[in-house]
Amino acid sequence: MALVVLASAKGSPGVTTAGLAFTFAWATRTVLAECDPAGGSVLAGYLQGQVDAGRGLMPLAVADLRHSGANDRLESEFWAQLVDLAPPDRQRLLLPGLTDPAQSGTLAPLWNRFAGFFAQLEFGDPGYDVVVDCGRLAAPATPWPLLWAADAVLLVVRPTLPSVSAAVPTLGAIRAQLSERTASLSSLGLLLVGEGPYSAAEVSGQLGAPVVAALPDDRKTADVLSTGGDVRLSRPLLRAAANAEARVRALVADHRQQVPRRAVRREVAAGHGPF
Repeated sequence: MALVVLASAKGSPGVTTAGLAFTFAWATRTVLAECDPAGGSVLAGYLQGQVDAGRGLMPLAVADLRHSGANDRLESEFWAQLVDLAPPDRQRLLLPGLTDPAQSGTLAPLWNRFAGFFAQLEFGDPGYDVVVDCGRLAAPATPWPLLWAADAVLLVVRPTLPSVSAAVPTLGAIRAQLSERTASLSSLGLLLVGEGPYSAAEVSGQLGAPVVAALPDDRKTADVLSTGGDVRLSRPLLRAAANAEARVRALVADHRQQVPRRAVRREVAAGHGPF
């Protein structure tokens, strides 16, 4: 089990689509947490507005602030705010994101607490992976504590010149944050999406980070994940997402050898969060 953060630099390389693909395709129980300060998109997109928009990250934040950071209250409220993406088994869950980007400032003092809470979900019964959609890191109120706590930080990049160029300063910012807070860059990797003139090796060499996995251009499935419809695991995008799981877990295992999770477990148990 792991805490995996997906983010992008600029444009729309497919962070939310990738997050949904991982959530549906991975073998383990998974929560997709929409933590993009610019707002969530799954309720209006894949779920087609058919689910109550009153659930999600902001109600969770309000409940936590109202009860002065009580751990038991955060846990009970968290499960109440989730949407089952593939009912009734509660194996593919969604924590909907903000409906108004203006609310992102309210979350700034809570990101560290949420990071610690997400990190400890793997120790539950049952345990869950958490895939966090952080959206564009260029947006205001970047949720950096989620990246500090993550077992894998995947920057979503297309193999094109505009996307690779935009990724350079963003990777610089991520490296600075991880170096300062965790003294390690072992969680950092690239998720390549779609096709372009550059190979994975060329993108990796240019950006100085490993390409952990790649997802193909599969417009039909991407449209389903963006606007709703039947999710078919046999489609190329979902098959690639399933195959990516082993490579993401290999990155997680390598990172945990360098940054042991025992310290994170102790801090979470003490109610302090991982950092």
